Amino acid sequence: MTSLYVQVEAACAAAFASVLDGSDPIVRTSDHADFQANGAMGIAKSLGRNPREVAQEAAEELAANPLFSSVEVAGPGFINLEVAPEAVLKGLEAMGTSETLGIETAATPKTVVIDYSSPNVAKEMHVGHLRSTVIGDALCRLFELTGNRVIRRNHVGDWGTPFGMLIEHLLDLGEKSAVSELGMGDLDGFYRQARAKFEASDAFKERSRQRVVLLQGGDEETLRLWRVLVAESIRYFDTVYRALDVGMQEADVRGESFYNDQLDTVVSDLEAKGLIQYSGGAACVFPPGFTNRDGEPLPVIVRKSDEGYGYAATDLAAIRDRIEVLGADLMLYVVGAPQAQHFEMIFSVAKMAGWLNEPVEAVHVSFGNVLGPDRKMFKTRSGETVKLKTLLDEGIERARAALAQRGERDDIDHVANQVAMGAIKYADLATDRQRDYVFDWDRMLAFEGNTGPYLQYAHARIRSIFRRVEDGTEPGAILLNEPQERALAMALLELPEVIASTIETYSPSKLCTYLFDLAQTFTTFYEFCPVLKADEVAIRASRLSLCELTASTLRLGLSALGIEAPEQM
Repeated sequence: MTSLYVQVEAACAAAFASVLDGSDPIVRTSDHADFQANGAMGIAKSLGRNPREVAQEAAEELAANPLFSSVEVAGPGFINLEVAPEAVLKGLEAMGTSETLGIETAATPKTVVIDYSSPNVAKEMHVGHLRSTVIGDALCRLFELTGNRVIRRNHVGDWGTPFGMLIEHLLDLGEKSAVSELGMGDLDGFYRQARAKFEASDAFKERSRQRVVLLQGGDEETLRLWRVLVAESIRYFDTVYRALDVGMQEADVRGESFYNDQLDTVVSDLEAKGLIQYSGGAACVFPPGFTNRDGEPLPVIVRKSDEGYGYAATDLAAIRDRIEVLGADLMLYVVGAPQAQHFEMIFSVAKMAGWLNEPVEAVHVSFGNVLGPDRKMFKTRSGETVKLKTLLDEGIERARAALAQRGERDDIDHVANQVAMGAIKYADLATDRQRDYVFDWDRMLAFEGNTGPYLQYAHARIRSIFRRVEDGTEPGAILLNEPQERALAMALLELPEVIASTIETYSPSKLCTYLFDLAQTFTTFYEFCPVLKADEVAIRASRLSLCELTASTLRLGLSALGIEAPEQM
């Protein structure tokens, strides 16, 4: 199904091309009509003509197109367009018979590698991992919805000097006791104990350093103990992902250790291309355009002076692996905004080395912070970072209490989980990802306003209409007799373009805004257009069809965001 917007855009392009070949009008929705085309002023300037005359000439072409019922020139040269009723009905019919509600599969599907979540082994996931996990999962779902091959990558921190002290602490506790402690989910406690011993004991510090040497040297027993730490941590991460209902699996994990064997090759390849320069014994690449505060060239340190490797080398190895092995056409890095310069420099080096070439793209999908009510970084009352699992559990308890106030029900635990996860995810996704947002339980769990529970309730309320049908009326042919019916129809037909725009800009907030506006448009329709009490069977059947399409659109849109749509609330 070609979306209505695409049809209108194509018609406008053809009309303006008849005035000046190659012209590219801007088409957008409008408060004055269904759509508005703007381009006459640019053409008029090129041709030395009056803009309204140019617009009128294009309008005459558009008026001959059966897609439109009204074409009017307004202002200095805008063209207001009303879509013909037949075209609206045809679009709704196609939408209703499409499994994806008219959302088109990509003509040339891409292999999209999405790097998100990325916690550290032996440390608990905290609120700082929330945005990466939620935004990354939504982008995975959106790209899959449009027929692309999505490869999830969880780039966990599972290597480096801290593992010396962690393994030694494990040995001090005894492997069985350590595994039991980690299995209870207290990764932070385990890490803090190891760190405290490292700071307090020179003997423990020396043992830890020697253990790092053994780890990096490939000592089998040390590697076995390291694998125990990694396995227990990943098992814990999986409980958080399942609670949050995101698609990340154990098979998607590619820790820093995965790329160890590739790091020497990264450096040798960069040296062979003449890109490596040595500074203070460190192997560096100086991508052009990056300087420090003193205006001096800023390096990407690929190998440190002690022969060790850092994040830069690992990220460069990951880029090569994702392009050469996975066949990535697009790589998305869903990582916080403070890492912007790091990724700009890494991508620049990859391009200099010839690994990252067009049409392959690498994009840093950055995001802001989660703030507490004081608009500072979200912390517990004692000043500690909020653990993500604790946050999710609190959300479920709060949602359960809110639902209990609305009446007793047998499935309250199940629905409370749906509402809590929906509230947490939607509050995050509905915010422009570049901005910070305040974590506020009362606002997030409200059943009014632009919230997840509001949209879930909107879906459940529509589904309840079908449970109250008493005369056997079923959804039927759609009739658009009332302005509220037509307004709802036009809102429904925006879905494919909204999905396309959301993916193009990596901005789930656009889909959130659309779903909220759709729910409000439906509310207006429902207030002015009785469904079950409509006098005629044909009108009841028509309005039931509009209800069904709206519920399906809300359900699909929420699913694309990783949010469930309960049948009853």
